Amino acid sequence: MNRFKTSKFKNTTPKIAKKDGWINNVRAGSFSCQGNHIKASSKLVAFNTEQAGGGMLGLSSVKPGSDGQWTVTQISCHSDLVTDMDFSPFDESLLATCSGDETVKLWRLCDPELQQPSSPELTLRPGHGRLELVAFHPTSSGLLAVGATKSPLLWDTSRQDAPLAVLEQHGDQLQSLSWKQDGSLLASSCKDKMLRVFDPRAQLTPVQSAKSLQNNKDSRILWAKDDFLITTGFDSMRGREVRLWDMKKLNSSLSTVSLGTSSGTLIPLFDDDTGLLLLAGMGDTAIDCFEVSSSEPLLSQVSHCLADTSTRGVAMVPKLALDVMSCEVMRVLQLTDSCIVPISYQVPRKGSGQEFHDDLYPDTVGTTPAMSADEWWQGGNKQVEKVSLNPNKQPKPKAAPAKEMPAKKELASKGSKEDPARGCSTSSSPLSTPSSSAAPSRSPSSTSGLSSGFLPSPSPSQSAKAIQNLLGPTSKFRHIQGAVMHRDTHITNLRGLNLTTPGESDGFCANSQRVAVPLAISGGQIAILERSQPGRLPDTSMPTIQNSVNVVDFSWDPFDTHQLAVAGDDAKIRVWQVPEGGLTETLTEPEVILQGHTEKIYSIKYHPLASGLLVSSSYDLTVRLWDVDSGEEVKILSGHQDQIFGMAWSPDGKLLATVCKDGKVRIYDPRKSAEPVQEGPGPEGHRGARVVWVCEGKYLLVSGFDSRSERGLYLYAADSLSTGAIDTAMVDVSPSTLIPFYDPDTSVVILTGKGDTRVHIYEVVTEAPHFMPCSSFNSPEPHKGLAFLPKTECSVRDVEIAVGLMLTKTTIEPVAFRVPRVKKEFFQDDVYTDTAVCWEPALTASAWLSGMNGHHKKISLKPKDMTPVSEAPKEAPVRKYLPSSVYLEEKTDEQKKEELLTAMVAKLGNMDDPLPQESFEGVDEDEWDD
Repeated sequence: MNRFKTSKFKNTTPKIAKKDGWINNVRAGSFSCQGNHIKASSKLVAFNTEQAGGGMLGLSSVKPGSDGQWTVTQISCHSDLVTDMDFSPFDESLLATCSGDETVKLWRLCDPELQQPSSPELTLRPGHGRLELVAFHPTSSGLLAVGATKSPLLWDTSRQDAPLAVLEQHGDQLQSLSWKQDGSLLASSCKDKMLRVFDPRAQLTPVQSAKSLQNNKDSRILWAKDDFLITTGFDSMRGREVRLWDMKKLNSSLSTVSLGTSSGTLIPLFDDDTGLLLLAGMGDTAIDCFEVSSSEPLLSQVSHCLADTSTRGVAMVPKLALDVMSCEVMRVLQLTDSCIVPISYQVPRKGSGQEFHDDLYPDTVGTTPAMSADEWWQGGNKQVEKVSLNPNKQPKPKAAPAKEMPAKKELASKGSKEDPARGCSTSSSPLSTPSSSAAPSRSPSSTSGLSSGFLPSPSPSQSAKAIQNLLGPTSKFRHIQGAVMHRDTHITNLRGLNLTTPGESDGFCANSQRVAVPLAISGGQIAILERSQPGRLPDTSMPTIQNSVNVVDFSWDPFDTHQLAVAGDDAKIRVWQVPEGGLTETLTEPEVILQGHTEKIYSIKYHPLASGLLVSSSYDLTVRLWDVDSGEEVKILSGHQDQIFGMAWSPDGKLLATVCKDGKVRIYDPRKSAEPVQEGPGPEGHRGARVVWVCEGKYLLVSGFDSRSERGLYLYAADSLSTGAIDTAMVDVSPSTLIPFYDPDTSVVILTGKGDTRVHIYEVVTEAPHFMPCSSFNSPEPHKGLAFLPKTECSVRDVEIAVGLMLTKTTIEPVAFRVPRVKKEFFQDDVYTDTAVCWEPALTASAWLSGMNGHHKKISLKPKDMTPVSEAPKEAPVRKYLPSSVYLEEKTDEQKKEELLTAMVAKLGNMDDPLPQESFEGVDEDEWDD
């Protein structure tokens, strides 16, 4: 009776998304390669694109952004056509690509709105000629099958020198590869009409093979359930067909379905959970859906879908990204010439949208690898743990990483200490026991008068002390608040921004008068916007600075608000002079061109003390110092072995720190040596990093990634780099590098990445715990960067310690970071120390190069009409809000009883009054039923 069993998927219906749900701005031409031309993870979709050459990939997201739109960007991956690609089943952002340039590359991608990586995480060079196919192993992490012209190769990405195995050479062009779902076998189809099944761990020759295909035109192979194989190709009459095979009997197929005589290659997609098989032909508009069964009929057609445009490629969206409450059992993305069309396959059910139909959704494979590549190679056969698709059974999000944990372990042993770098005490209160000595004191100076006007608090209970010990010392900036300023201060209607500046660049820069923003217009154009002229920008084109080449980094001169240095990808630095009042016409001729680097520049930084002194880093692995006024190169620093992620001058201007992709943090004394004077281990991750000097130049703070791509902060003692980081704090998981801004007056560091919505804030101190977390600021949508203004832009009356400009897609919005205080009518002198006049040079470039040193003079930020809070008159304590126990203790027992009785009577009412139900009449006894 099995043949009469009704399938629950027989009515599966395709639904083509409406046009506003398509991903547009796609240019997918016709490519001659074996891949599907498009692949999707649960988050991203990558596809072949004709734009800017054959070595490019397009990238978008599976779901639209907050504005309901998709962002499409391009990635330059290879020097030749990208022939195939595959997302890792265990990492939605990890993409493997192979190419005609004979390389395989692994890319760590991020949100399409963000800057994509300029270099891969890993490059493999098998040396077997043009590569056509790449496929991740379904159960093991870091294991790849790569299809060369005639040989399948197996690679463990942790061992880059040679493949794990080179399987038997095929008789002709390799056309398709497919892993069995349990990861034990690998199947291939070939132009020599042979089907082969390999057990790579047992032998390099196939365990099963047969000359089964009737035509040598393009064929594809896929594993279906159990030992079934699916092939698509052409019969002897050049008609397209799909066949089902038993892996153990490849001489003859179990079932065959003919699909017309079109010349386009059939691309098969199979869903193991439902048994549904999708077939889309290159150049066709039709997409067919079949169900594969272990009993007759083995291949039964479910639906025939006619799309609006012809197919260039198709990809299946992972199961975990489906809308299960709408009974969506499968979703494919159809790549066309100009767009990507989502097609949803749904099973019509009553209650769709309100309840989960568990019979449609068996547990599916999760995203945690069962074993490593080495474990699999040694004979392991573990399977990926399955997960439920029921929304009510989804695992709860993991708690944020405990940033304070390293500090908590040390709290009990720390004594009272005064921190001169912060100007505040971390000592315990007089009532503290040794076990609670890390709790901050509540002195009037540290709370700015918050405690005045209240009763002295009693000694904390043991449980309160335990909580204080657990939480540890806290920063007086812990309640800092970020707030976007009034709309009148915004610059709006920005158009055509360049959102793909390199990761080493901050994306845009600002000074007290104007903002420089790169535009996505040919010629490396930069818009200069005057802060004194907020409001809506005109719809017409604006005058710009034209660099004639792509911009990689740019920086304002800290001592001249009119001078902008711009580094281009032609290895030249152009220095521009913006006229008083801003740009009125397009600038095409720079004041100075600095030339000396032999390859593209990474980043540039002005000296903090000496006027006209600039430092740059480059792909040629050198760091060069320039005298801008003379236009000459004055120093060349060497010693880097790889990409230079970031540079930072020390506060006294004597030393230069760098962080590099070779895993090293270095300190240079440029006037004494071209080699680093100190060197130490940096962050393990190689995705990007930044460095900044903190705590009066005694420490280096590096923001980078660990080996698991988690963002973190690393603190180094500047006089002993070789010992490594003295403390670390892991922040979160995100693809963009955290860009730090450090305020030396408060020792507060503010960090955010391009494309983030969250701004992280810490106070950095010289005693453990070194990182004291403060409240973070969240923007309503992903921002493209945050540039900070001089301290004089802060309003001390509002207790602002930093003001930044936040760049979004269409606006520039000032953001103020304020410390909440009660007595804001007083000048908060514990927050505002004398600040350095960093907008005036201390010496000239030539003087610094000759060996002279200088320092900025300092000024007070206190307005003349404000009194320091430390000098505020003390208010007499006011007795209020005493606990009820105080009143009770002042009364006799008789008074207490009388009060309680009176309160109860008032609550319940007069006991002598009859209840309402007492007036109700009953019924006669004979009216009751027996």
